[in-house]
Amino acid sequence: MNAWIAFWNILRKDIKNYYLKPPNISWGIILPLSWTLMMFVRTPSPQAMDIRSLLPGLMAMSILFGTTSMLAVTITFERRGRSFDRLLLAPISMTTLVFAKISGAILFGAIIAFSPILFAAFIIDLSGINWGVAIASILLMAVTSTLLGLAIAVSAKEVFEAQTYSNFFRFPMLFLSGLFLPIERLPIFLQPISYCLPLTYGADMLNRAITQTGFMNVWLDSLILIAFSVLLFYYCQWNINRKRIF
Repeated sequence: MNAWIAFWNILRKDIKNYYLKPPNISWGIILPLSWTLMMFVRTPSPQAMDIRSLLPGLMAMSILFGTTSMLAVTITFERRGRSFDRLLLAPISMTTLVFAKISGAILFGAIIAFSPILFAAFIIDLSGINWGVAIASILLMAVTSTLLGLAIAVSAKEVFEAQTYSNFFRFPMLFLSGLFLPIERLPIFLQPISYCLPLTYGADMLNRAITQTGFMNVWLDSLILIAFSVLLFYYCQWNINRKRIF
């Protein structure tokens, strides 16, 4: 019971204090929304565009930027303010503390992921989407992207450093994960890298749910994303203990 109380209070504090910080607004909210609007209005006749085919990439990008930006803000501000010193005195485990810190970013990324859907609903008919697979892919991508953001954020001391480090991973992933350019059209030496990125499998699940064009089995995508989540979680715990951040 004490663990759940601690979990809820840490999550509530992060939501209250960090969701509307300027770096998070600029990278986690404005950038995904501006990319979405740019894609939807890039031609005089939006109906002529295959908007449905753009949705998986825009949703995955929104999750990636939303979650990693949230962790960049949360972790660096808390490191600078030394507020974790008080949490260390509480009788809660490291696992509970890490879960509480990443839950807010997962929630934030999942909510931001639906912004392209909201815009598209005013332009096209969204019937035929497999919402079960879409929601599962959104949650799994939010978890893996959040843990990736945590792994990056613990290596930075300031917000701008965390955002800069994140960009070294985020922008290459946009072009190597099959979001906007099919993997088979990439140079042959880059294709193996694509299959090492968790975003590739989340984007494939979204393509399967929205456009029915995924190239792998949904269950295989899910298992790989879960495996990435477990590995990243334990890596983050090890890295945090090694750096003695918490």
